[in-house]
Amino acid sequence: MVTIFIGGGCFWCIEAPLNLIKGIKNVIPGYMGGNVKNPTYEMVCSGQTGHAEIVKVEYDPDVISLSALIDVFFSIHDPTTINRQGADVGSQYRSIIFVREDIFDHLIVLLKEINNSNKFTSKVVTDVHPLSFDDWQGKSGVVEKTFWPAENYHENYFNKNK
Repeated sequence: MVTIFIGGGCFWCIEAPLNLIKGIKNVIPGYMGGNVKNPTYEMVCSGQTGHAEIVKVEYDPDVISLSALIDVFFSIHDPTTINRQGADVGSQYRSIIFVREDIFDHLIVLLKEINNSNKFTSKVVTDVHPLSFDDWQGKSGVVEKTFWPAENYHENYFNKNK
């Protein structure tokens, strides 16, 4: 299994379609990229913590490649807008990826290929950050790279709130 953290607006809108993709084993909403420990949904929504709404995605690279996963991710949000997804505006809605250090360079190459392909009318502005296991586990002490799980009621939100 490979773990990647992606954000592209409201985490509910990213989580729901990813749960339908073959090879994706687990999707958990949360927060990353901010400067406050243990943020809450209300704190993040205020735009004052610097966090983005993200999802932790565990996937099987033998079933879905990083490239295919990024294609899906870019099809369910707009990676060409800064701090905005549709009507949602603020840094918490930015397009962002936290990825393991060992696949960071591969992801950068993929993003360059996407920008060079003119797939989008504007350039991809997704923030990309390398990440170690100790970072997202909170063991490195780097608050911005720590994964903070969202409150339980956010998990599997659309299926629970049809």
